[in-house]
Amino acid sequence: MTSRPPAPERPGVGEATTLDDTGALDTFLAVRPQLFGIAYRMLGGVAEAEDVVQDAWIRWQGTDRTVVANPAAFLTTVTTRLAINAATSARARRETYVGPWLPEPVDTSDDPALGAERAEALETATLLLMEHLTPVERAVYVLREAFGYPHRKVAEILDLSEANARQLARRARDRLGRREAVPVDAGEHRRLLDEFVAAAHEGDLARFERYLADGVVARPDGGGRVHASRVELVGRARVSLFFENVWRKYWDAGRVRSVEANGLPAIVVDLDGAPFALVSLDVVDGRVEHVYVQVNPDKLGGYTAAG
Repeated sequence: MTSRPPAPERPGVGEATTLDDTGALDTFLAVRPQLFGIAYRMLGGVAEAEDVVQDAWIRWQGTDRTVVANPAAFLTTVTTRLAINAATSARARRETYVGPWLPEPVDTSDDPALGAERAEALETATLLLMEHLTPVERAVYVLREAFGYPHRKVAEILDLSEANARQLARRARDRLGRREAVPVDAGEHRRLLDEFVAAAHEGDLARFERYLADGVVARPDGGGRVHASRVELVGRARVSLFFENVWRKYWDAGRVRSVEANGLPAIVVDLDGAPFALVSLDVVDGRVEHVYVQVNPDKLGGYTAAG
């Protein structure tokens, strides 16, 4: 289960409370999953998303709530605008990131859509594509595709004209392509992951090559925190050799377990009782187009093994 910083707590024993305090907290907690879902899709990191949600809570505490007709809409607007500002800073930080960057995986076993009405804009492949959007385009895409907001409401949240909101939504879809509209078969992902693990354990990863697309890309994220390739690996032969090497040198002594990450099956390799790597696939038409390898320990805390 993904470990997230705690939600705002109710006032403790002995602290002054009012019905308004309790009502404000209840209102906030009711919409909090959606707020986190928006912020995470905008930023690709749990800690960053939690910071945005916490800032929204502080704003909510300091607001004259008697004049807020729709608290959920107010909090969505505040969170989205805070996330846009945070996304601008995050893009600057990623320019100096060591090696390929991947979003922090989140365990969606309890909430497959992560607070949204739709699962779009949550898969790793889509989050990576969204890095090519401006923060405002990203916000429009998230609100439209993940949360189903009409253009008029998106325009209100972002203080745009409806025509501009429509234009930005169309531009975002064009820049991402229509790939996200293809239904994702979780069963196919699971089958291919099982094949990958079996081939690795038997020392015959070459047999897994038949499932790889010609231009398959392996994208490892070590973030400079651990030894990992600082470039993407492209092509069947290079990807297969890469996994043969890392499995033989590092993972063979580990414990492999199945998890769910960003709405799809994944595997975690535990070494010495701690998560060492999370592997997930991007599958299109039965072929693996991308293999995502998260080995940055700062991004694996949510997958600490129980017991």
